[in-house]
Amino acid sequence: MWVILIVWAVGIAISLERFMKLSFKMDVDGTSFMNELQRYILSNDVQGAIRICSGSIAALPKVLKSGLKRSGQSQSQIQNAIDATALEVIPKVELRLNYLQLIANISTLFGLLGTIQGLIQSFAAVAAADPQQKAELLGIGISKAMNTTFLGLLAAISIMMLHTFLSSKSDKIINEIDEFSVKLMDLLGTRSSK
Repeated sequence: MWVILIVWAVGIAISLERFMKLSFKMDVDGTSFMNELQRYILSNDVQGAIRICSGSIAALPKVLKSGLKRSGQSQSQIQNAIDATALEVIPKVELRLNYLQLIANISTLFGLLGTIQGLIQSFAAVAAADPQQKAELLGIGISKAMNTTFLGLLAAISIMMLHTFLSSKSDKIINEIDEFSVKLMDLLGTRSSK
């Protein structure tokens, strides 16, 4: 059971770190941010748009800033800058999320291992015990087996829920990067054709 508790604690620690990073450092309201950038771009103030992007440490502004810096260049050069920055930022958004799936699986397996160990221990004790002690030893062994199963499943379920929440947060950030990068390309293309 101690092993399950340690694995669970590691999963909770990773989840908290990812939650803090994704919620407070890497996420931004993409729609309102893009609306603000659009005002600057349409009024031909690209430097103002770059300043807005520089004022944030979130993933989306960082990607869009790289495209804005190349606004005077060709569409393919702008796209290359956006793609390069997105390839740099996206792994940071998804960092350590796959460990949460592993931890959930390990918790379940350690719970199962504890169940088997408890049953082996109880049957071994019953085989060598006095008839009066058999029921007590069997009860202790089965209790140990069920407790490890319970704790393993509890840890796995909670980590799986946290993983799902954090993955959806990560997906939202990545989808906004994709969506608003295309919108930025369109805006810069519209601006240069005027």
